[in-house]
Amino acid sequence: MLLYHGSNVAVETPQILNSDRKLDFGSGFYLTSSYEQAERWAILTTKRRGSGSPAITVYEVDETAMKEVNVHQFDQAGYEWLRYVSGNRKNIERNDGFDIVVGPVANDRTMPVISLYFAGIYDEEETIKRLLPQKLRDQYVFKTEKALSILTVKEVILK
Repeated sequence: MLLYHGSNVAVETPQILNSDRKLDFGSGFYLTSSYEQAERWAILTTKRRGSGSPAITVYEVDETAMKEVNVHQFDQAGYEWLRYVSGNRKNIERNDGFDIVVGPVANDRTMPVISLYFAGIYDEEETIKRLLPQKLRDQYVFKTEKALSILTVKEVILK
């Protein structure tokens, strides 16, 4: 399986970075199965940081080794996903024991809905109802060194 990472630099040695930014699945190294999404992230990251050039680093995942790490998958933006993302976005520290978490991205289109949920205007049911029709891309976060060890760089595409 191929996964993509978009940034303002080539990332040939992935690292788990603890960020001040509140990310959907917490700290880790983020990838996607969507080349287009990685390309958008690369362009956005380059603009935000004001340096570098958009770069998409392509990784091969050792699928045999992936069976030996603890993977948690959210198949859709449901109640469990909403609670998990909310906890991470609110910076609630947790040790969930997952090496890899996979699921939909809370992107720019979803954040207004999630913000209304955080404000207490929408309950969980209304939030999920409003999120389900959206075609959310996926994200994979590699949260441990064990998880990172199953990635191999295949190529870097500079834009």
